Amino acid sequence: MLEPADLKPEDLGNLAKIIPGRDPELRISIPRIPVSETDLQSRVIPVCEPALGGNEAQYVLDCIESNWISSAGKYIPRFEETFAEACDASYGVACANGTVALHLALATLGIGPGDEVILPTFTMIATINAITYTGATPVLVDSELVTWNMDLNQVADKITPRTRAVMPVHTYGHPVDMDPLAEMAERHGFCIIEDAAEAHGAEYKGRKTGSLGHAGCFSFYANKIITTGEGGMITTNDPNLAQLARTLRDHAFSEERHFWHKYIGFNYRMTNMQAAVGLAQTEQMESFVEARRANAARYTAALNRIPGIVTPPETEWVKNVFWMYSILVEDDSGMTRDGLRTYLADHGIETRTFFIPMHLQPIYYRAFEGERYPVAEMLCQRGFYLPSASSLTTRELDYVIEMVQRAHQQAASSSTAD
Repeated sequence: MLEPADLKPEDLGNLAKIIPGRDPELRISIPRIPVSETDLQSRVIPVCEPALGGNEAQYVLDCIESNWISSAGKYIPRFEETFAEACDASYGVACANGTVALHLALATLGIGPGDEVILPTFTMIATINAITYTGATPVLVDSELVTWNMDLNQVADKITPRTRAVMPVHTYGHPVDMDPLAEMAERHGFCIIEDAAEAHGAEYKGRKTGSLGHAGCFSFYANKIITTGEGGMITTNDPNLAQLARTLRDHAFSEERHFWHKYIGFNYRMTNMQAAVGLAQTEQMESFVEARRANAARYTAALNRIPGIVTPPETEWVKNVFWMYSILVEDDSGMTRDGLRTYLADHGIETRTFFIPMHLQPIYYRAFEGERYPVAEMLCQRGFYLPSASSLTTRELDYVIEMVQRAHQQAASSSTAD
């Protein structure tokens, strides 16, 4: 039997305080805001949920009625073409999920044992796992304070002759500063694989994420801006990369004859029904993005007035899509991050903490033991997401804002009384 990696609090020393505890229990026993003018039932406001109000049901029913439900059918190429076009990319390769997209891109580029791939320690674990699957060595860098994205100065310092790729993560929907990274790639001869799982529709200097490197990798998990339930996509402008990725995702069947294999391939296919949902979602992508940006603007205008609350970044050279509306709770707020989350949970508002950095993960801790990444550690300790769905109503947004304001007022009153 496979044994789990063992990491005890004492192994982390002072770093143990960075690791968040369990999520606070959501309570729905007291009245909540009505979901409409006439509905006064209590409800929880989830941290994120999909919006399925377009052609999803129609397209899925078409799959069922036509019997094209597996990994062939018209919706797969239609989804690939439509999503790639939305990313200003020439080709799309649909696959089973976002982790698969990362692994498939790495495998297609021939990255494996003896190679190094640079990535931020502040990311979701799928990023580093995909590299590990290939046998390549992950090399970590810290985040920068301004954008929360990977620190490109550290990237430059960690390039070696073994560096085959850099995997920038567009954190929470804010694109990485890609031009300096592209210049490094050209000078040193490595590939750029965008982890754009959180950045559907985001832009860098007017260019869409997914078209800024050799390949872009997207997730369509249920909490993403575009969803297929589970699913992923590689986007690229390289026809050879796209063709080989399509071959590898399908057991590497040969065009010469069936059951004839020249590569070690994978069963990484997307179903026609998932692609049908994805096509319907992509048709609505612009409205989803604008809804998230409008929600973010409303949040920011109100929360910027609360001392000690740091709202998410948006530099002048990007269009942030605010996949998750993410805030930091500083010491001068009078609150702790966990205390604020508990207060919100008591009022039916679900939240989620930031990523735990890769160098502090039980499965990777020994590989990076002794390495410190202070910005990523600070983000982990202070950050969390507020409800962020494209479908949030103004009433729901204002309720969340009001509860954050009340929590701050309560903390301030308590501090004054002391």
